[in-house]
Amino acid sequence: MLRKQARENLVEPLRGAVVRHRQRMTQRCGGRRRGRCHGSVIIAGGNRDNAGEAWQRMVMMKAIGTWRVLLACALLAFTLAGCSWLPTSKDETTNWSAEQLYREAHDALLSGNYTRAIKLFESLEARFPYGRYAQQAILEGAFANWRANEPAAAVANLDRFIRTYPNHPNVDYAYYLRGLVHFREDQGVFGYVYELDLSERDPKEMRASFAAFKELTTRFPESQYYEDAILRMKYLNNALGTYEVKVARYYYNRGAMIAASNRAQNSLVNNPQTPSNADALAVMASSYDKLGLTQLADDSRRILVKTFPDSRYVTGSIDKPWWQFWSPADTTFGVYRTGEMATNPWWKFWD
Repeated sequence: MLRKQARENLVEPLRGAVVRHRQRMTQRCGGRRRGRCHGSVIIAGGNRDNAGEAWQRMVMMKAIGTWRVLLACALLAFTLAGCSWLPTSKDETTNWSAEQLYREAHDALLSGNYTRAIKLFESLEARFPYGRYAQQAILEGAFANWRANEPAAAVANLDRFIRTYPNHPNVDYAYYLRGLVHFREDQGVFGYVYELDLSERDPKEMRASFAAFKELTTRFPESQYYEDAILRMKYLNNALGTYEVKVARYYYNRGAMIAASNRAQNSLVNNPQTPSNADALAVMASSYDKLGLTQLADDSRRILVKTFPDSRYVTGSIDKPWWQFWSPADTTFGVYRTGEMATNPWWKFWD
C-alpha cells in the first residue's frame, strides 16, 4: 500500500518537455546522432560501433592466420614430396670386407687418386678399427694426405699412429714420413717446379723436420731410412745456419751490431761444422770492429783464418760467374784485409 501511494504521488513528465530535451541534445552535438557526445543514447551507440569494428578485425585476423597455416602446410608437403624425387646416393662400399676396402684404397693411392684413397682409408679405419688393415690404413692415409697437400692431417695421423702403436714394426716409417711432411710443407706454389732455398723460409718447419729425423736416427739406427735421414739432417743444419747468418747480416746492414754479433754467435753454437760458420765469423769480426771491441774482433779473424784459410773473407776475392761480365771483380772483399764485410752488389740498392 505504501508503494502504491508513492507511485500515485509521482509526477508524470509532459510529452512536450521530453521532445524539447531531445532537440536541445541534438543541437548541442552539432546535429550528429552518433559520436563522442554526452548522453546515454549517443555513448551507447558509439560503443556498439566500436565493438562491431573490433569483431570484424578479429574475424579478419583469424582468417589470415588460418590461411598462413594452410600455406605453410602446403609448402611443407611440397618440400617432402620434392625430396622423394631426388636420386638417392648408394654407398658402394657398404658390404665390402676389410681386405677389399684396403685393396681398393691402395690401388687408388698407387694411381694417384689421393682423394678417393683418403676416403676409403677413413672408411676402413671407421668400420674395422682393429687389425693390421686399420694400422696400415693410418700410415698410407697419412701419405695420401701429404701428397694431397694436406700436411696438417698427415701429421695428425702420424702422431696418432706413433702414440697408439709405439712398438709397431713400421713405426720408423712414421717418424721418417713426419720429417718429410715438415721438410716440404713450406715450399710454396713453385716448390715442385724448382728447388727452393730453405734458408730463406720460415725456420719453424725446418726445426720440426730436423727433430723428427733426429728422433728416427736415435731410436732406430738400423732402419732403412737412417742414411737418408742423416743426409736430410745435414742439409737442414746447413740451411738453419745460413738462415741465422742472413738474419745477422740484416741486423748488421741496419746498424744493430750487438744483435748481429749475437745471431752470428748463435749460428756457430747451434749449427757447428757448417759452411755458414765462415760467414758467421765474418759478421762477428765486423760487428766487433764497429763496436770498438778490438780484442774480440781479432779473435774472430784469427779463428776464421785458421778454420777457413781458403775462404773469400780471407783471400779477399771472390770467383765471379762468367756470365756476370757487367760486374767488376771485388778486390776488397773480406774482413781480414779491410776490417769490414763485403759490400752488397750494385743491384741490391735496397739493402
